[in-house]
Amino acid sequence: MSTAALSQPLMASSRAEVSPWIKWPLTAGLALACLYLVFAIIAAGQYLWGAGILILFASGFYVYLSNASFAYRYLFPGVIGMLLFVAFPLIYTFQLGFTNYSSSNLLSEDRARQYLLDQQEYDEAEALAYHLHADGKEFRVVLRQGDDPIWVSGPLALRTGKTPPVVALQTPSQASFAIGQPLGLREVIEHREVLQQLKLQVPGGEELRYVGLREFAPMHRLWRANADGSLTETATGRTYIPNRDTGFFTAADGSTLQPGFKVFVGWKNYSRMLGDADFRGPFMAIFVWTVVFAGLTVLFSLAVGMSLAVLLNWEGLRFRTTYRTLLFLPYAVPGFISILVFKGLFNQNFGEINALLDALVGIKPAWFADPFLAKVMILIVNTWLGYPYIMILCAGLLKAIPADLYEASALAGAGPLTNFFKITIPQIIKPLTPLLISAFAFNFNNFVLIALLTDGRPDFLNTKLPAGQTDILVSYTYRIAFRDSGQDFGLAAAISTLIFILVALLSIANLRLTKSNDSGAR
Repeated sequence: MSTAALSQPLMASSRAEVSPWIKWPLTAGLALACLYLVFAIIAAGQYLWGAGILILFASGFYVYLSNASFAYRYLFPGVIGMLLFVAFPLIYTFQLGFTNYSSSNLLSEDRARQYLLDQQEYDEAEALAYHLHADGKEFRVVLRQGDDPIWVSGPLALRTGKTPPVVALQTPSQASFAIGQPLGLREVIEHREVLQQLKLQVPGGEELRYVGLREFAPMHRLWRANADGSLTETATGRTYIPNRDTGFFTAADGSTLQPGFKVFVGWKNYSRMLGDADFRGPFMAIFVWTVVFAGLTVLFSLAVGMSLAVLLNWEGLRFRTTYRTLLFLPYAVPGFISILVFKGLFNQNFGEINALLDALVGIKPAWFADPFLAKVMILIVNTWLGYPYIMILCAGLLKAIPADLYEASALAGAGPLTNFFKITIPQIIKPLTPLLISAFAFNFNNFVLIALLTDGRPDFLNTKLPAGQTDILVSYTYRIAFRDSGQDFGLAAAISTLIFILVALLSIANLRLTKSNDSGAR
C-alpha cells in the first residue's frame, strides 16, 4: 500500500479529532450571542418578539446540530425566509386591521403616558441669566440675578463633553473662583450642545435646565400620574382617563390628548367599509372601478394583441418581422417612461393628442378633469402597455395550431372570420386563460400606472377620507396609509387584507385552471 493511501485515513482521523474542538466552542459562543440578543429584546419589553426569535434560534440549532434532521438543513433557510418575508408581513398586516393604528395612535398606552409625563415647561419669571467663564482648561457657569452673580457651577469639561449628569451649584464665596470677563457669544454657541444636557442643582432647591443662549430656569412638569392610570394637568387640575375604546386620554368634557395610543377595535375597520355611508360610497365606487379597470384592460389588450398576432401570422404579409419588432417596442420601453410620455401627450392645453383633435374636430377634451375621460385615458394607456405581452403569447400559441384545420376549413369554403372564431380562438383560449387571470390580478394592483398618470384624481367631493375617481384599491389604500387622510394604517391594513383575499382567490382559480389544462393535455 502506498504512503498516500496510508496518509488519507490518518488525515481523516485527525480532522475528526480536531473538529469537535473547533465546532463546540463556536457553537457555544453563537448560542450565548443568540441568548444575549433574546434577553436584550425581552428586557426592552418586547416579549412576543423575544419568544419568536428564541424559537427561531432554537429551531436553527436543532436542525444543524441534530443528525435526525439532516435533510432539513437545505430547506431551513428557505422556510425561514418564507416565514419572515411572506407569512410575517401578511399576519402583521392582518392584525393591524383590527387596531386603530394611525399617525395619531402610534404608541402603546404606556409609551404615550410616559411621553406626556416627560413634557416640561419653564416660567420666564424664574429664569436666571448666565455667563460662561473659562477656568483653565475647563469652564464654569455663573448664574446672575440682575447684575449680581448668585450661583457658580463646579468645573465643567465642556470640550470633551464628559460632564456629570447633575452639577451642584455654589455661592461665589463657596466656589473660590475669581469671576472675571465672561466668554463671548461665539464660545457659548460652540458649547451649546453640551450646555443643553446640563442639570444645575441649586442647594436644597430645584434643578435648573438650559432654556436659551443666555438663560437657565427650573423646569415644571405639565402632567402628574395617578394611581388609576389617569393623568392630571398640573396647571388646571383637569384629569384625563385612558379610553381604551378610542385610544386617547379623555377628559370629562370629551377633550382628548395627543398622542393617542394603539388599541384593539375588532371589526370596526371592516364594518366601516360597508356600514359608514360616507365611506361606503367612495369605497364601493373605487372597488367597482378596480374590477372594471382590470377586466377591461385584459379584454382590450387581448383583442388588440390577438388581432395583431393573427395578422402577423399571415405568411403573405411583407415585412412582418419589422412590424412585429415595432409592435413589441411598447413592452421593451420601461413602463414608467411610457406613462410619463402619455401624461404629456394627453395634456389638455399643450398635449399632441388634443392638438390633433382640435385640428380635426375642434375639441380639446379635459382628460384629467373629467372622471369619465380620465378613466378612458387610463384604459388607453394601459392597453398600449399590455397588448405586446398578449401578442407574443398568442403568436406562440398560433404556431401550435395544426395547419390541417385551416386546410379543411378552406375546403369547406370558410372565410378568415370563420377561421378566427371557430378555429383560432377555441384553440388558444384555453391555454391562454391562466395567463389572462394573472394579467387581471396584476392590473388589480397596478399602482404605478395610477400614481404616475392621474394620482387617483379627480377627487370625490364631500368625503370623510380623500378618494379619487380614478383610484383603484391599492392606490386608495396608499393614500389612506401615507398621504393626506391622517395616515390611518389600521384602515389601510384592513383594505390590504381584502385585496390579498381577492388576489389569493384569483391565484387559486389560476392554479385550478392550469391543473385542468394539464389534465386535458394528458
